[in-house]
This record gives sequence, C-alpha cells and structure tokens, in this order.
Amino acid sequence: MDVPVGDGVADACLVRPDGDGPFPGVLLFMDAFGPRPRLTEMAERIAAEGYVVLVPNLFHRSGRAPLVDVSGLADPEQRGVLFGQLTPMMAALTPELVARDTAAYLDFLAAQPGVAAGPAAITGYCMGGTNALRAIEAHPDRLAAAASFHGGRIVTDAPDSPHLGVGAVTGELYFGHADNDQSMTAEQIATLEKALDAAGVTYRSELYAGAPHGFTMADTPMYDEQATERHWAALFDLLGRTVGAGRS
Repeated sequence: MDVPVGDGVADACLVRPDGDGPFPGVLLFMDAFGPRPRLTEMAERIAAEGYVVLVPNLFHRSGRAPLVDVSGLADPEQRGVLFGQLTPMMAALTPELVARDTAAYLDFLAAQPGVAAGPAAITGYCMGGTNALRAIEAHPDRLAAAASFHGGRIVTDAPDSPHLGVGAVTGELYFGHADNDQSMTAEQIATLEKALDAAGVTYRSELYAGAPHGFTMADTPMYDEQATERHWAALFDLLGRTVGAGRS
C-alpha cells in the first residue's frame, strides 16, 4: 500500500482479518531493519486476533523497502554493516516527522473498509517502540494505547527525550524491556517509571529477564521464543482492554 504523507508517500503493508468487521486499527512500527517478512508475520498474528494492522516504512524518505539487504541478519558482522547504513536514517527520523507521519498513517488506517471508528492502538519494536511512544504523545486523542518492546533510547539527556513527554498521554502504555540492554539500562528504566508515575499515566513496565535486545525478531540471532510468547500475551491483553478484544 502507498500511504500519502505531507511530502510524498510511505510504502506500507496492510493486513486484515477475515470477515467484514468493523475491526479496531493497529499501527505496527518497525525496528531499524525495516519492513520485511518477519514484520509481516507479526502483523498477521495480530490481525488473526481481529485487528486491521498497518506496518508503514518509517524510512520512506530514504526509499521504498527494502532499503538494505537483510539476508545477513543472522551474521553479527553483517548486522554491524547494516547498522552503519541505517544509522543516518534513524537520525533523520525526528520527533516532528514521527508526529506528522503518524497522523497520516492514522488517517489512512481509519479510511480503510472494515476499520472501527474511534482511537487506534500502536505497537513498536526497538526504535519502533521509542517512536510508538512519540506517536501517542503527539496524538493522545487518536491512540488509546501504545506498547514498546525492547525499545531503546526512551530515556536520554536530550531536551526532547521521549520520557519527558509522557504527561501528554491519556491512554495506556506498556513497556517490555530487554534484559541487560545498553540502550535502555536499569537506571533508565527507573527514570522512565518515575516520569510515568509523576504524570499519573496508566502503564505497565516489565523486565524480560534473560531476553536480549531485539528478542521478538525471529530473523535475527537475538530471538528468544519464550520472551516473544510473553510479549504476545502482554500485547493482546493491552489491545483487548483498550481498543477491543478482537476475536479473543
């Protein structure tokens, strides 16, 4: 699918459940490696529970997916090369662009046949988890829930650190943190939770003991099946409470 955004189009994958609906809408924000079969599989798993899922290419300004060759994700050396290519794309995805693009993604999703009226939900992975938080902070009236799994750099020293904006959130948040994650340390998790408590946000923040950063991604060496199944249970619980129970 092509999703119109203010300065072009974002290529995306749209996955629907069987039936006519109406079904709640869900955005799935990618990790740094971008749209690929694994993310489509994950969208299909969510859709099977009764949700219409849109997976946009967050790096659409750099080109259509695939932007890099992900066939070597299982090779640590190749992963390093890929990160070298992807880092400028991540840096270019500013909070302002995330907010603007999220509005376009939500408009597109809401206009699809069979999508229920009302707020949607969002789930994100790695950098997508961080940007999912940015998205609900920018659009609290349009997103009832956001989940972040193995999200990184949610707490930084920057004046626009994602954790500083949680006071805008009126929906529910879920954080599934990877263990021993240098992009989201125990100290940073504590800082995030302190900010959430101070803002009075409804949230759950859980550490997935023994699970590495990227634990949901079955096409990488970081995959942890047990942690991934736990993530599905947490995600579907959140979606069911906030935007509708789907078929469960």
